[in-house]
Order: sequence, then structure tokens, then C-alpha cells
Amino acid sequence: MPRLGSSPFAFPDFRGATRRLILVNLAAYFLLLLVGFAAPLLAARMGFLLAFDPVPFVHGAFWQPLTYSFVHFGLLSTLFELLSLWFLAGFLESYHNANWIVSLYAVSVLGTAVAALALYVCCSTLAPSLLAHAQPLYGCFGGLFGLLAAIGLLYGDTQFTLFPLPIGIKARYLAVIYALVSIALFFGDQRMYAFAQLGGALAGILFLRLAPRRGFPFLFSESWYGMRNRYYRWKRRRVARKFEVYMKQHGRTVRFDGQGRLIDEDPDDKTRWN
Repeated sequence: MPRLGSSPFAFPDFRGATRRLILVNLAAYFLLLLVGFAAPLLAARMGFLLAFDPVPFVHGAFWQPLTYSFVHFGLLSTLFELLSLWFLAGFLESYHNANWIVSLYAVSVLGTAVAALALYVCCSTLAPSLLAHAQPLYGCFGGLFGLLAAIGLLYGDTQFTLFPLPIGIKARYLAVIYALVSIALFFGDQRMYAFAQLGGALAGILFLRLAPRRGFPFLFSESWYGMRNRYYRWKRRRVARKFEVYMKQHGRTVRFDGQGRLIDEDPDDKTRWN
């Protein structure tokens, strides 16, 4: 595990996957803001359709686990989320490639929705009263918890400054504090949010343990190119077999290996091709 020294409170470079994630979330926020200014009822309807609610999801709104993280309400909460995303993702991107960052963020977002759905299914079966104050999920907090969990595991000795206080704290303790706050909130009215946050952190941890080092996009691209290369090798072997039959019909013998490459038994023999 890498171990780093102290780190001052400074935002990392605004580049790569960090920049793309922030710009996409920022564009979604302003789009919903403009729609709300022009047609408030339409904006409310869009927010309801795009946010994650287990009830519409089980009735066919299967896009919600992918779209709820782009729904933002409120200037201050959106500013806090995007600044946190900039800090956490930018820090990790200093040591990992962009595909890895996007994969970790996406898995954490989906893990958050899965945790909320699991809580809904359990509570609706065992204790429906616990869902009396449940609200749809929106915002990128699930991805943030996954990023924070990754930093706590990989770079636990790194010290961050608690802004605005001039107090340093190690990354692993910061992650534990946020986890304890979520556990405490679970016993209040925001239990679905709290449990979903823990689900995002757990998804981030599972990603670190199980996912490829370069992220899922790299794995998918390698699988695609591997399938394509196997197809081309099959075509080459097929053509080689046809060529062997053709040359045998004309009284000449050629041989190819299992990869469809010509076996040159006697390179000095020029009569085979005459």
C-alpha cells in the first residue's frame, strides 16, 4: 500500500476524469435550473423521474440508478458536492488513470442505489413504518463516499487539513468519521440516505478488491480487441486451409501452422512455386 506524508489543503489539478465528472454534473445542474426557471412544474417532474426512488424503479424506471447522481438541488449543497468531487477525484487521479477513477465513481454511485433498494425491500417487508420519511435519492454523494473510502484504504496515512480549521487529520480517520456520522443518521429521518452512503463506500471498497487495476473500460476494451483478434486469426486459418486444398489440386504441397502461418520447410527450394 502506498503511504504518503502530510498534504496541505489545496485542490489538485483540474484535469482528466475529474474535470469531465465535474463538468457533466455542473451542466446537469444548470440545465435543471434553466428548466425550473422557464417551467417549474416540468423541472419538478424531471427531478422526480431522474432521481432514484425504489417504488418507480421496481415498476420500470430502470434508468434512475444511472441518472440520480446528476440531479442537484440547492446552490450550497451542489457547490459542496462538486468541490468535494474535485478534491477527492483529483487526489486519486494523481496516482491512477482516468478510466480507474471513472470506474470507481460509477461503481460507487450504483452501489448507493443498490443499498437504497435493499433497504426499501427489507423495510417494506419487515417494518414499513421505517420508510415513512423516505425521500428519493439525488446528488453525487454516493460517488463521493466511494472515493473517500478508496483514499482511506490506499492512502490512509495522508494528512488533510480540516478547512477552515488549521487541524490535520489522517485520511483513514476522516473516512471513519464520515462512516460513523452516516451510522448515526441511520437512526433519524434520513435513514435511506445514510444507508445508501454506506452502500456507496462499500461498493468503493469492493471495487478496490475485485476490479482490474486500470478500470472496467480498459477491461472491456481489452476483451473487445481480444475477440476481434481471435476472429481474424480464425479467418486466417480458414483461408490457409483453403489455400492448402487449392495447391494440392495443382500438384503442389504447402503447409500452415495452427495460426495460419506458412511453414517454410526448405527455404532454398525454389521449385515448389514454379
